[in-house]
Amino acid sequence: MDFEQAVASGASVGVPGTVRGWHEALSRYGSMDFKQVLAPAIDVASKGFVVTDHFSSMTALNEKKFAQFTTSAALYLGPDGKAVKPGTLLRNPGMARAYREIAAHGQKAFYEGPLARAIVDTVNKPPVAAGLRVRSGGMTLADLANYEARIRQPVKSTYRGYDIYGMPLPSSGGVAVAEALNILEGYDLKAMPRAQAEHLYLEASRLAFADRNAYLADPEFVDAPVPGLLTKDFAAQRRKLIDMQRAAGVVAAGDPYGYQQDPSVPLRPQTRPLQRESAHTTHFTVSDKEGNVVSYTFTIESWGGSGIVVPGYGFLLNNELTDFDFSGPHPNVPEAGKRPRSSMAPTIALKDGKPAFTIGSPGGSTIITTVLQTIVNYLDLGMPMDAALNAPRLSQRNSAVTSVEPGFAGTAQAKALEAFGHKWEEPAEEIGAANAIVFNPDGTVTAVSEGRRHGVGTALVQKRGH
Repeated sequence: MDFEQAVASGASVGVPGTVRGWHEALSRYGSMDFKQVLAPAIDVASKGFVVTDHFSSMTALNEKKFAQFTTSAALYLGPDGKAVKPGTLLRNPGMARAYREIAAHGQKAFYEGPLARAIVDTVNKPPVAAGLRVRSGGMTLADLANYEARIRQPVKSTYRGYDIYGMPLPSSGGVAVAEALNILEGYDLKAMPRAQAEHLYLEASRLAFADRNAYLADPEFVDAPVPGLLTKDFAAQRRKLIDMQRAAGVVAAGDPYGYQQDPSVPLRPQTRPLQRESAHTTHFTVSDKEGNVVSYTFTIESWGGSGIVVPGYGFLLNNELTDFDFSGPHPNVPEAGKRPRSSMAPTIALKDGKPAFTIGSPGGSTIITTVLQTIVNYLDLGMPMDAALNAPRLSQRNSAVTSVEPGFAGTAQAKALEAFGHKWEEPAEEIGAANAIVFNPDGTVTAVSEGRRHGVGTALVQKRGH
């Protein structure tokens, strides 16, 4: 199928996991219940919010998708079929209704009963505009009722005296970031000119992505060689392939099986081009006075997901199933009950057992490079976290070209890297939209968000009584 047609269809929708995830977080670690935590969201959905320039412009990019579905057009498009204008008060009584039902009856209200029926009916018979046809899905009420949120151990690695914790499979983010950092740990990046250090960052990312693309998928379906990929010895072997003066182009995956206890593997992978992955996700990070730290990346995949708003409930359904790789044989091929591989990379770093910093970002497969580059900028290049986060982003994902942000090509930084043979691909938008917290030695915290990307982010430190 054409990718855009696949996205805007019931066939792309996976069982939504967010509400079950909220339930697990609240029941295990929370101090409030659904009724309390959803009250502000109910208030915003009921009373509305003023549409910003950024919200309107991003909606405008999706006018064609939203126009295909009556419920979506009614919510996000004006009578002229164009995106809601900046300054418009946008209310969503349907979403307020959904939140009220969850607040009153908990997560069961979402996965069983009328709300669940509305989701299944919408997936299997999307509310298309007159004269249009889109592919339907095959979701059942049992699919929703049987959905479970998995509690998984994080990926743990070390880098220059820090303990780095990341998200495990089926997200590839934690493993890929850890492998790239292991490769980079063999270099004294602080002592190098910036261009040399950034060249090595790009090459380490290239190698990590070759392995990520070849091996990683849902661990309930694939016995991925994660222990081998995370060893320092495997990283040292991969590091030998890096030319200090020359970009490598597309590289083959390594063989991590000899670096873990079980060396057997039925199929060695072939090098594949990077599959298409949406760049529109959300990340935020929070810490509290009790010492809890949350780094949370969540998504409905594309901006606007499948483009389908559930009638009567005001929320968009995801297009997560387009994250599968449909050209087998491959670990990430779709299978019944399988979760698609993602690139989410929420990261928490500890130093001497205490929180040091946390970082995460949206951006599809560029999430991995955004988090990786920000860590390198902060720890190796000595940038303050705000400068590390706002620096021009370079995303090498085992391709002949490196993705860069608009305006980067032609700069002195770009020309210095071109001397190493790097070539640029300039996408139409910025890369990532990161957030971070730094835990300072004096006990204070510094909250950091984007200074220019995606309409500028929000960061604040709230003291008790203020």
